[in-house]
Amino acid sequence: MTDASGLHRALVAPIESTAIDRVEGPLLFVTDTRGVGWDEYVEIVLANGERRHGVVIDIDRDLAIIEVFEGTAGFGIHGNAVAFTGTPLQIPVNEQWMGRIVNGRGSPIDGGPAIVGSKRRSVAGAAINPAHREVPRDPVLTGVSAIDGLATLVRGQKLPVFSVGGLPHLELAIEIAAQATVEGAEFRVVFAGMGITNADADLVRDGLEERLGAGHAVLLLNTADDPTIERILTPRLALTIAEHLAFDLGHHVLVVLTDMTSYCDAVRQLSAARGEVPSRRGYPGYLFSDLAGIYERCGRLKHRGGSITELPILTMPAGDITHPVPDLTGYITEGQIVLSVDLHARGVSPPIDPLASLSRLMRRGAGPGRTRDDHLAISAQVLALLARARQAEELAALIGLDALSITEQRYLEFARRFEKDFLDQDPSQARSLGDTLDRAWQVAAIVPARELTMVTTAQIDEHLPTTTSPVGSAGGRPPT
Repeated sequence: MTDASGLHRALVAPIESTAIDRVEGPLLFVTDTRGVGWDEYVEIVLANGERRHGVVIDIDRDLAIIEVFEGTAGFGIHGNAVAFTGTPLQIPVNEQWMGRIVNGRGSPIDGGPAIVGSKRRSVAGAAINPAHREVPRDPVLTGVSAIDGLATLVRGQKLPVFSVGGLPHLELAIEIAAQATVEGAEFRVVFAGMGITNADADLVRDGLEERLGAGHAVLLLNTADDPTIERILTPRLALTIAEHLAFDLGHHVLVVLTDMTSYCDAVRQLSAARGEVPSRRGYPGYLFSDLAGIYERCGRLKHRGGSITELPILTMPAGDITHPVPDLTGYITEGQIVLSVDLHARGVSPPIDPLASLSRLMRRGAGPGRTRDDHLAISAQVLALLARARQAEELAALIGLDALSITEQRYLEFARRFEKDFLDQDPSQARSLGDTLDRAWQVAAIVPARELTMVTTAQIDEHLPTTTSPVGSAGGRPPT
């Protein structure tokens, strides 16, 4: 049986009750509910025939507390029927989701028909047996040089983006979702927005219009004025769709989750509504396992062709990387992409800080047989040069630019050109991996060749011209 929202009731005899005790805000208190469990999906039929939906957020003996998705406006305590389905929310799983825009609980908001189907799956998900996991490998190319060249995203990896309010993290997420590709395989994008503004929702729609039109993406948009409980369901709904696409249909899927800080704040609000004892900064003590339940649903399975790659986006309050959300995320995930306030102030787009960013699985997605033979070497070399350039900048601030050696001045010129020619790029123009690595060699050529200690002589001879050029020129191999 399917309701107007396209959501399916479990094929079990529901527990029904009309004993509504009281209504408080979005919460409905129902008595005479023995046998009902947490996270159970609920259908509510009002006296006028209107249908609403909710989730059980707490149980106290025979009292169930329900958060209603559509709110409780116009809700009385008499004449309403509450049906507990016996399971968490379930959704149909098929390719009807592709090309669609839905809200945080899966109801279409694009004017199209409801998504239906006989095969359904609980959004609660299930843990992947570690014995059936396959190690992530092979690159996902995003078209962003700072990621593809220096912190390569790998199929099956979870790689978060750490940002601060005011930085263009949503624009970066849209750019990656619109441009990301995998070589020689089908690719799909599931984009989940949680607690975003209506203006940001429009930005996401516009940015992914081409991919939506091709039927290669689905958008789940939970805006800031939508119910809190819907925000908690949104990433689970997105991952349930992705699991079907990846493990049943064999597609490679990128799941973008933004903003995980809004999600965690919703978890904190729900915990407070349940009356649970708060832990660190008011978040519940189970926040770590809750986040792990989301992040660990990505990966690859043995004997299956598909994969799920996660790109969670989170904002760090006041830029505090020790805040519980980035701190716990860092424990679970395999690296991070960090956005820099200073780079953003200097007009660099995207403002990715290469020295603070890391992909721990990069060696499984880059190098010989996967990208280009010189990829890992030139990546390590550029990062080493950038670290030396930072030291030269600090020294120049102490003793003055004129007191620096010629080599140190070359490092300063390298840092300037690195930002201008490598980091900074037009968001609408995806760079090929070949272009990215060639740019890395061009900026590395600014320092003397004797400083290039992490690449081989053969690689230098192959990728750098033999002519010399002065500091600040367009290219050329510097003298030793």
